[in-house]
Amino acid sequence: MAQQTLPMRRPVEFLSRVCGTTGLRIDIAAQNLILTNAATAIVFLLLGGIMGMLLGLTRWPEISLLSSVPDIYYRFLTAHGMNMLLYWIIFFEVAGLYFGCAIVLNARLVMPKLAWVAYGLMVIGAVMSNIVVFMGEASVMFSAYVPLKASPLFYLGTILFAVGALIAVILFFATVVVAKAEGRYKGSLPLVTFGLLTAAIIAVTTLLGGVLTYVPAFLWSLGLMNLDPEVYRLNFWSIGHPAQQINLAAMVSIWYFLAHITVGAKPLNEKLSRFAFVLYILFINLGSVHHLLVDPGISIPFKIFNTSYAMYLAVLGSMIHAFSIPGAIEAAQRIRGYTKGLFQWLIKAPWGDPGFSSMWISLVMFGFIGGTTGVVMGHEQINILHHNTMSIPGHLHSTVVGGTTIAFMGVTYYLIPLLARRRLVGAVLAKYQPYIYSFGLLFIIFGQMGAGALGVPRRIVDAFYEGAPIEVAFPALADTGLSIAGIGTIIASIGGAMFVGVAVLSLFFGKRIEEGKSILEKQPEPSISAEERHKVKVPGAFVLVFVFLVVFTLVWIGNMLWLGKVWPVN
Repeated sequence: MAQQTLPMRRPVEFLSRVCGTTGLRIDIAAQNLILTNAATAIVFLLLGGIMGMLLGLTRWPEISLLSSVPDIYYRFLTAHGMNMLLYWIIFFEVAGLYFGCAIVLNARLVMPKLAWVAYGLMVIGAVMSNIVVFMGEASVMFSAYVPLKASPLFYLGTILFAVGALIAVILFFATVVVAKAEGRYKGSLPLVTFGLLTAAIIAVTTLLGGVLTYVPAFLWSLGLMNLDPEVYRLNFWSIGHPAQQINLAAMVSIWYFLAHITVGAKPLNEKLSRFAFVLYILFINLGSVHHLLVDPGISIPFKIFNTSYAMYLAVLGSMIHAFSIPGAIEAAQRIRGYTKGLFQWLIKAPWGDPGFSSMWISLVMFGFIGGTTGVVMGHEQINILHHNTMSIPGHLHSTVVGGTTIAFMGVTYYLIPLLARRRLVGAVLAKYQPYIYSFGLLFIIFGQMGAGALGVPRRIVDAFYEGAPIEVAFPALADTGLSIAGIGTIIASIGGAMFVGVAVLSLFFGKRIEEGKSILEKQPEPSISAEERHKVKVPGAFVLVFVFLVVFTLVWIGNMLWLGKVWPVN
């Protein structure tokens, strides 16, 4: 029987221009939406970053900036979490989705007017929630655990934001389908778009989880229904942690994109990279229960399954990417002639390019710090050592900031010239910005984790409970850890301000790039067949992965020994 195919749809004409760098046809409507969403994301990054700086100076014992005004502290803590974990990240991811479906596929964005409606809903929701928080009517922190009750407008704002984001995700799917029907691309989806498709699929379940969480909370805040705290917590973590899994898939997609555009890297085995993304779809959200391991209402078998088998399969996906991307970079560099020893390919990499340096720093910080601590802290037994201590924000800063945010910053340095057709203002600042920002982050991460290891609690305005009826004492090193994190806050704030400054000034005042002119310095592409490329050895990437496994093993063993000291079993 002859194979039947769907009839080709007649392509619809759209206002566009041809990119001088990629040769792709760029939909002007998509371009404007991408730039608007990305610029809005940077506004919320700035707001959340200011809040983070004030919080860091409060937890710094020698400064204790807001310790005397705890109400203000909890307002800022809530605003920091909402703006950094939701608004900055998701606005930028929407820009990434539009880029992946319209620009990468050489296609038109389906229903751009509806995309503007989605953007409007997201802005209204984000602004509404922020206003309520700063008015002091929603100091419930990011998780907003019941019975903490915020103004109904806080929950309504979050719902509007989630609905807008869900519309944007649906438009992404529609654009991919229409692009295929109109013959805009041949064969399988490009790997970057496939990775963003993974993020979009995870986003659907995550945003529906947000509706499941915040609609009952909204009705409860109006006094129209009762809400069980355990049910709320379970529902919340269907959006709370899965939202970070959207980040993971989007971040890895950007790693592949930046590796290709900076050094010409191509995946060693594209089918294996796609399989790794599929593992994310199937298992990543099942491993999101570790925030609930101390909750008595959830069964032990459910906890064990989620923190072992489901998590292991999700981690397998990350391990594949952890080898594939450095391996692809090494192969590309060795083809260019950097073949001496194990690491000449890495030493000779374009470290002055903020796109490359951001990508590599993001990969290393997420893998060696964020990934390692995430798996260890998510273990059903080890979790009790870290639960609700400062180790948790230390871990979050290594993943959401050290991983996702730095990757997003790096790709911004390319999106501005590619789409806005503006040269970077302060290119020298951009060159050093990833290093300054990540250097400060390392102080924050290890300072917070060090304090958390000594039992210092998270979230509390006064970690030492001064004046409490029962004295709470921590080792003197706890002060040191918080002080190190405070110093890191200052350094990272400088790095963050550098990024915002370069991005904003470039968008508005950057020198115009001539139509049809490439933004990349043309390097001679080595003539090599696909078969020869696959034969290139990548011993350096093998060594890096082996070092990672050693670090992970040592961290795991150290935590198990520590658990044995804290909880002796005879």
